[in-house]
Amino acid sequence: MNRKTRLILAVAVLSVSACAASAPKINTPAKLPIPAGLVPGKIVSEPQNMLPLPEPKMDSCGAGELASLIGKPRSQIPAPVYPNRRRVACTTCPMTPDVRADRLTILFDADTGIVKEIKCR
Repeated sequence: MNRKTRLILAVAVLSVSACAASAPKINTPAKLPIPAGLVPGKIVSEPQNMLPLPEPKMDSCGAGELASLIGKPRSQIPAPVYPNRRRVACTTCPMTPDVRADRLTILFDADTGIVKEIKCR
């Protein structure tokens, strides 16, 4: 290597080391204690310390208008004006657990077809 190349390499090395020395230190967070009952690496099947979702108000979806259907056959449920705001299911059928205050949920008995519950969910 000639003298000019060595000089360029020396300047480059000094520049890199100067940048590394002036880099700001990053504070890493301290390790947090593991809550009682939890084991690292263990899969928890149910959420811990979860509060139940609040029940929406009875009339936020118009459930009061159809309350007279309780005790009647599901065949008497009128067609919805807005189908995306209503769901009809049996009391033992799987449903999504999401809560929507504007959605009317009508639950009927799977064996008898009788409307058991009307709620906003």
